[in-house]
Amino acid sequence: MQTPRLIALDMDGTLLDSSGQVPEAFWPLLDAARNKGVVLAPASGRQLATLQEMFPDCSTFIAENGAVVAHGGRVVSTTALPAAPVARLLAALPSAPFAAHAVVCTPDVAATTALPPEVDAEVDKYYASRTTLVDAPSAPTVKIALYIESDAERDALAWVQDVVPELRAVVSGKHWLDLMHPEADKGVALRELAGALDIPLSHTAAFGDYLNDLGMLRAAGIAVAMGNAHDDLKAVADEVVGTNAEGAAVDKLAVWLS
Repeated sequence: MQTPRLIALDMDGTLLDSSGQVPEAFWPLLDAARNKGVVLAPASGRQLATLQEMFPDCSTFIAENGAVVAHGGRVVSTTALPAAPVARLLAALPSAPFAAHAVVCTPDVAATTALPPEVDAEVDKYYASRTTLVDAPSAPTVKIALYIESDAERDALAWVQDVVPELRAVVSGKHWLDLMHPEADKGVALRELAGALDIPLSHTAAFGDYLNDLGMLRAAGIAVAMGNAHDDLKAVADEVVGTNAEGAAVDKLAVWLS
């Protein structure tokens, strides 16, 4: 099989190990990819600043679940939310039938109200650049991430879809629900990147584990689902590998890049 020329890698549950760390075996593969002219693109619901901090030697990123795309040190694409549903959701959230905390994301910074310590620590994992909603800059909102204290898919998804039906709601983890423009998606971002890099989609690959990765796997020339992936991803995958705890994404990359 020909080595893909553009490989998009989801983070949590995919590349990152069970402790949420980048496996040490990944870093030599990043050098090998560069030597082969293969682009490795971290693709995550995390913000761009966080991904750049995690991968200082990478130059291509799909951030905010596809709402922000960067290449070569600059943002090449953003997809902003309309203001009206953003305001409606934030106004309705205090009366939601579940406990939730909003993270309002611009391309550069994420804004929140004061958070409980355990939620604040969870937000810190994904948002390296933060401010308060009071001090937030007047920049376009590209995503609202909701941290749901219970189960995001079971308890919050239907309610949120009813409140803001014009936004795209994506479950990105057990406790996380992301609200984006309907045209913002990791799959759309992968297509944009492939076009910008003049790489046919048939020469791309994507790894993922959760519902926010579904569009990306559908778009990729080779779709790889993790063994711990949601069943919907396994259903569209060309290949199901082992789990992230087993380092299966790194093992598959090593096969391609050796």
